[in-house]
Amino acid sequence: MAINWYPGHMVKARREIEENLKLVDIVAMLLDARAPFSCRNTDLEKICRRKKILFVLNKIDLASPEATQRYLARLRNEGEKVAAIDSTSGKGLKEVFQAIKEIYQPQMAEMVRKGRRIRPVRIMAAGVPNIGKSTFINCLVGKKMTQTGAKPGITRGKQWVRVRDDVELLDTPGLMWPKVEAEEQGFKLAILSIVGENAYNQEEVTLYLLQTLQQKFPDIMTEKLKVSNLDQTAGEILNEIALKRGHLLKAGALDTDKTCMSILQDFRKGKLGRISLD
Repeated sequence: MAINWYPGHMVKARREIEENLKLVDIVAMLLDARAPFSCRNTDLEKICRRKKILFVLNKIDLASPEATQRYLARLRNEGEKVAAIDSTSGKGLKEVFQAIKEIYQPQMAEMVRKGRRIRPVRIMAAGVPNIGKSTFINCLVGKKMTQTGAKPGITRGKQWVRVRDDVELLDTPGLMWPKVEAEEQGFKLAILSIVGENAYNQEEVTLYLLQTLQQKFPDIMTEKLKVSNLDQTAGEILNEIALKRGHLLKAGALDTDKTCMSILQDFRKGKLGRISLD
């Protein structure tokens, strides 16, 4: 499923990020812990490579703990600096600050060598839309400082936030790449609500999710979705769930559109369990 979703404000966001890079020391590149490799924006990473990057796996509360550890190990093996956090509860916050300190240490040493005052480290929060940047910033600050929302692209404009005495952070709008060519990547981005609803077919995405659960998480299918027979096709499973949830139209036909929406919402809110897709 190829996705074309590059609204006009994305062009502005790219320009804004390029302009603001010179103001920061480190880019905190947020990734969804449930599918960190699928939501990596290589275009954005190329723009930011002139600065040091800390990859932050966000939303670990929704991801498989075992898979998260594998993802972190893979990124470290690739030579990347990484941390993981649940921005809602603050779990992992200490590790994020420690990683920032370690990355900034050489610059601090250079300031001392030159007899300069050590200034706070300046960080840019970046990533694809709806990756949880605002919640991440609120977690770092310890109170609500930025606007948050469930729709991709809600953050607008430049927002400097004093995280603490030694850390300043710049929030930026989410940036997508012009076209997602890989079919599986497109499905995962849609499941995670990283792309807007108009960019994909909801039923196709739901069927892909059901197939994934059927193959990798059969217990979730039987325990959470109450599917009676895992040997059915994804379409038949969708119909069974629709019937069991009472999603019917006036004429008695199944309202599978409503079922698709409810299944995707259940996944996104963690109601189906801690599931990783990559």
